[in-house]
Amino acid sequence: MRLTIWLTASFLTLSPLVTSDAHAALIDLGPGSFTPLAPVITFDEVSLGTVNPSFTFTGVPTLGTVTVTFAGNFVGQTASGGFPVTLTDHTPTGPLALDAASPNTSTVTDSAPGATSPVLSGSPLFNGPISVLFSVPVAGVGLKGGFFDAVNSTSIEAYDANGNVLGSITNSVEGFEFYGLADSTGGSVIKGISFFITGSEPAGFQIDNVTFGAGDVITPPTPVPEPATLLLLGSSAAGLLAVARRRKRAR
Repeated sequence: MRLTIWLTASFLTLSPLVTSDAHAALIDLGPGSFTPLAPVITFDEVSLGTVNPSFTFTGVPTLGTVTVTFAGNFVGQTASGGFPVTLTDHTPTGPLALDAASPNTSTVTDSAPGATSPVLSGSPLFNGPISVLFSVPVAGVGLKGGFFDAVNSTSIEAYDANGNVLGSITNSVEGFEFYGLADSTGGSVIKGISFFITGSEPAGFQIDNVTFGAGDVITPPTPVPEPATLLLLGSSAAGLLAVARRRKRAR
């Protein structure tokens, strides 16, 4: 309920991410947005070289049992050839399902500064897409991505159970960055995500520390009013002050 309550109080100051679903919008979460109750996949749980790993969690708050599986892309998406491999068509078909014929993901080591091996890579090494499917929809998902050599080079995109695009964000810094996406209503509608190169990224990327959960394990960021909102608030305050002055003069 924490996410829903916060959004009810702050809806007018929220700047949602681009979305194709009129009934939902995604917000960009930062580090520390998930409480300790949220499950975390560090990839230490499996041996190095594990292909398309799968993890099952029981007793996840609100969600119950959740299985998280990985592959290169979803059915309906198209992974390009060449180097790097990316998604030339990133729109899945419904119902959302991982494509068994897609490029594999695997657990590997990474010597990049700030990496916490083992990590998960796509194919080819550090230069292929990574997709994540949840057995039940979740309200938010986060992960550590990198190492990025360029800004706005790699995107993470979220989908609902029917394969509809809910929204996406790109990396805003070089190095490693926490990516977090949550539904603005607090509802559990994210069935999967894809992570893929969309710009010039010469060294590729990997992911680690995947976390997820329902709205009750997400601590939303403090909203920052946009200029238009601040102007509206300022105008309202000025109007109230003017009314108070006129009433004072009339006495």
